[in-house]
Amino acid sequence: MATSYLYRQKATTKLYTESLSDGIEVELVLIPAGTFIMGSPASELQRKESEGPQHPVEISKFYMGRFPVTQEQWRAVSQFDRVNRDLEPEPSYFKGDQNPVEQVSWYDAVEFCDRLTAYSKYTYRLPTEAEWEYACRGGTQSPFYCGSTLSTYIANYDGSYTYGDGTKGKNRRETTPVNYFEMTNPFGLSDMHGNVWEWCLDHSHKSYENAPTDGSAWLTKDEHPKRVLRGGSWSYNPGYCRSATRDHDYPVVTFSLVGFRIVLAPR
Repeated sequence: MATSYLYRQKATTKLYTESLSDGIEVELVLIPAGTFIMGSPASELQRKESEGPQHPVEISKFYMGRFPVTQEQWRAVSQFDRVNRDLEPEPSYFKGDQNPVEQVSWYDAVEFCDRLTAYSKYTYRLPTEAEWEYACRGGTQSPFYCGSTLSTYIANYDGSYTYGDGTKGKNRRETTPVNYFEMTNPFGLSDMHGNVWEWCLDHSHKSYENAPTDGSAWLTKDEHPKRVLRGGSWSYNPGYCRSATRDHDYPVVTFSLVGFRIVLAPR
């Protein structure tokens, strides 16, 4: 397996830390501005038509959660003043303070961001689909930020399946704590492949025809649109964990496969 893109957390990574309560914090990594090619080439293994056509997208700099939102962080923010809806403090099926929160709907994730915004001096939100893929790739164009295949030594997915010339590994059948593998992509982000699917702002689309090229959320006039999910999860095969893989579901659904991470505009 190609390993040229595997990194331990870099001391030089620029972080912003948002303090919540009782010593609980959220770390966010500065993602630099840049242009990238979004989507996958026709030659990529397990590629779907929805991943094309490939197109250049220009991204402004932003901060992104170093990890998916954890159960500890969720519980803290659930105690903040309500903005639009109530939040269940303990929604997750797999329990653990440092495990990603799951069984949260898209609306729940937005409420988390809105409460955190009201609490802090910055505006928090879900990432756009383009921001998510740009951040996941970290400057790479391979199927995974770590190269042409994936290993259960560095990501949590169903290792009963392989991708490309990869080998079989563990099928943990549950989430793992964030930073369990102590690896980051070139931008300093962890758990971008596997563990939990992550909600994005965008409405779902069948392809990238007429997609925005400025990194903004791609919305429709549909009154009940499905929302984009990215990253794969603990129960999916590695092909679903590719940087370009797109999935979607209705914003009201909750699964033990689905969580989210947050972004904010730069200081």
